[in-house]
Amino acid sequence: MISLALLPISIVAGFIGSILGLGGGVVVVPVLTLYFGVEIRYAVAASLISIIATSSGAAASFLKDHLTNVRLAILLEIGTVFGAMTGFLLSSSLKSSSLFIFFGGFLIFSALMMFRQKNDPRAKINHPWSEKLGLNSKFPENGKWIHYNLANIPLGLFSMYFAGIISGILGIGSGIFKMMAMDSAMKVPMKVSSATSNFMIGVTAAASAGAYFLRGDVKPEIASPVAIGIIIGAWLGAKVMPKLNAKVIRKAFIIVMIIAATQMIMKGLS
Repeated sequence: MISLALLPISIVAGFIGSILGLGGGVVVVPVLTLYFGVEIRYAVAASLISIIATSSGAAASFLKDHLTNVRLAILLEIGTVFGAMTGFLLSSSLKSSSLFIFFGGFLIFSALMMFRQKNDPRAKINHPWSEKLGLNSKFPENGKWIHYNLANIPLGLFSMYFAGIISGILGIGSGIFKMMAMDSAMKVPMKVSSATSNFMIGVTAAASAGAYFLRGDVKPEIASPVAIGIIIGAWLGAKVMPKLNAKVIRKAFIIVMIIAATQMIMKGLS
């Protein structure tokens, strides 16, 4: 029964994760632990498997639509992969309650900051690292090619390490933190940051999911329906996202951040 019930929930999670570049873990983990009574380590492992499915389901479509900045993703993955492995090593010794509360408050603060920002960010000056590595690029919008620069590459890379740690500990894909780093620090356009985050989260999750699998935390009866639903939802989201306005994506992102923050705080307090 639990497998059948998880399928539609996972489809919704995949749809949200695909559009917002979150990975679906912010929906899957709370549902599994709070409503199905699944032990947290099994929920985290299933979420990481689903994150790989989300990335696989949406990345190809976003690449086809020229929204993903592959060079930027490869650079930032250096930080996230090392962070994911660090998070897995810490997961067995750290209590997650304080982390849930801390990052829940951090998400609420970040959501308020994004709410105050009315327009999609644009970097006026290209960072020297971006110049040397050719990270600045372009994306299609309203039938035109929009060129963009990148700012604060070192700060973004540093932020990705902590995003990877959270992914390894909490199994949420850390898409929220990747999006915030690209959106706020590097001034990446929202559609590009969402697509690039989708491309990255699968690699980040794979870095720690393999370790969870070897530890015996991946349960097929939980991970299988979640992964199938996520793939379906991610495919649907990838079809819809290029047609959405950047302001609409930003508003939806803020709502999801507040929901995720509330769930984190409640989980930490309990």
